[in-house]
Amino acid sequence: MQKQNIPLVSVKWLATQQDDSKVIIVEAKMKPVKAAEDWESGYKIPGAVMMDINADFSILDTDLPHMMPTEEYFIAAAQNIGINKDSIIVVYDQVGTYGSARAWWMFRAMGHEHVYVLSGGYPAWKEAGFETVKAEWPKVEKGDFEAKTNKSLFYKAEDVLSIIDNKTFQIMDARSQGRFDGTAPEPRAGLRGGHIPNSVCLPFPSVQNGIYMKSEEELKAIFDNYQLENKSLVMTCGSGVTASVIALAAEIAGYKNAAVYDGSWAEWGMPGELPVHTS
Repeated sequence: MQKQNIPLVSVKWLATQQDDSKVIIVEAKMKPVKAAEDWESGYKIPGAVMMDINADFSILDTDLPHMMPTEEYFIAAAQNIGINKDSIIVVYDQVGTYGSARAWWMFRAMGHEHVYVLSGGYPAWKEAGFETVKAEWPKVEKGDFEAKTNKSLFYKAEDVLSIIDNKTFQIMDARSQGRFDGTAPEPRAGLRGGHIPNSVCLPFPSVQNGIYMKSEEELKAIFDNYQLENKSLVMTCGSGVTASVIALAAEIAGYKNAAVYDGSWAEWGMPGELPVHTS
């Protein structure tokens, strides 16, 4: 499979690739903030392996949620679910396009080129009438995944602080307009309201049509509206997940120069000296 310009694959395409041993189907487990307790269907795409982002692919000794682990840690976790250095990875999630975007970004940050998001995720697969099986996760043969971290894809707080007044960068916030303005409460206790100075609000639902990402043409129109020519993009949100959704949208729209602020508002919004603006 040649690398595609757009990092999405269809359920129809995936259904034709299930006998290809190089294609690894990965279910990215990440519970949405407002999801019901029974948000998972209990079923999966046949042959899928489980990538539990919080339990197995995040730093555990921090108060910040699902932070990107070290390269060594990530390699071991990826090998444990059978990922190889030459794998063609297709990530999906149970709700459409949510945790899959985060998983896609994480593998990209580890230098893995052939990683794609399943358009519409599990709901689209089921809706198309393809086979589903009970969600059981037997131990798989260890893979030989390798990584070469691209540190430019994840920003730390000090990186963001260094560019907030730099006109060649644009910070884009995937939270709701109310949270961005500081008029709606944050879902995590103890955080300040508002946004990073000189950032703009791009609520992640605005780049989606339900379970799907909007079309390339629609996304180009959205991003072009922000006058981003020759600018590097830094995506932020509540905790680095929906920032990955708008990073995926930017990639589809042809913007190849995005980064994700890993700590996002869970870090920036804590009481302290990091500057906050309200609208």
